[in-house]
Amino acid sequence: MRLVVISGRSGSGKSTALHVLEDVGFTCIDNLPATLLPALVQQLDQHPQSQSFAVSIDARNTWQELQQFPELLSKAKIPGLRCEILFLDARSPILIQRFSETRRKHPLSGETTDLKEAIALERQYLEPIANSADLTIDTSSLTLHQLRDLVKQRIVGNESLGMALQFQSFGFKRGIPVDVDLVFDVRCLPNPYWKPHLRSHSGQDQPVIEFLEGQEDVNEMYDDISQYLRRWLPKFSANNRSYFTVAIGCTGGQHRSVYLSERLYKAFKGDYQNTQVRHRELEKQK
Repeated sequence: MRLVVISGRSGSGKSTALHVLEDVGFTCIDNLPATLLPALVQQLDQHPQSQSFAVSIDARNTWQELQQFPELLSKAKIPGLRCEILFLDARSPILIQRFSETRRKHPLSGETTDLKEAIALERQYLEPIANSADLTIDTSSLTLHQLRDLVKQRIVGNESLGMALQFQSFGFKRGIPVDVDLVFDVRCLPNPYWKPHLRSHSGQDQPVIEFLEGQEDVNEMYDDISQYLRRWLPKFSANNRSYFTVAIGCTGGQHRSVYLSERLYKAFKGDYQNTQVRHRELEKQK
């Protein structure tokens, strides 16, 4: 039996994630009181006809209930249950913008608590769940469709018991991703951007690939990262990690990081059943 617990701050995309899982056959429950989690699991265990469940737990619980989450989660785990926690979040200014656009009322706002204060308070309330998360997704720069696709890739695509591995390219000038496990900085490598005939291409295009493949430093960087990952990824997997994200960053996230992420993805996809590659800055251009 599989149970996915979805949580996160209001406006981060919890409802979207829950709907994605419902669409692919999960039995879903929204706004579950945290204290009912152990009893729910015991009840679900009596109905083996359905094997995939998802529940949403958010700040509409009391602060005291949310503080008990690690203990409640421990009580909920039974033999044969595969339990994963997905935590969604976004930068506070983005959440404020989303609430302003939709004119929704934040569940923690009131006569003495404005929207900014409510969003900050909610992060404190949900910290026990965030600290227990198997997978955290920052939705700040994701469209609705991108979030749906990402949830399908990371959750629905992770049907095997093996660790789901993702390589993600990004540009440092737009910030380091917060939802990754390892970050490698490749800004010291030769930059195709300074070649006028390569500037408009990405690291997925053959002219850039050929240029970077011909650079000794690029090949040495790839070898070092690859050897490190081959040495340590099995250790993370053996430690019951369900998800692992490796981020490769260059200046703009267009050439070097894309090329190396693609190359690493091709090298490791035969070792891990659920291996994916994502290019943050290229996605923003679509």
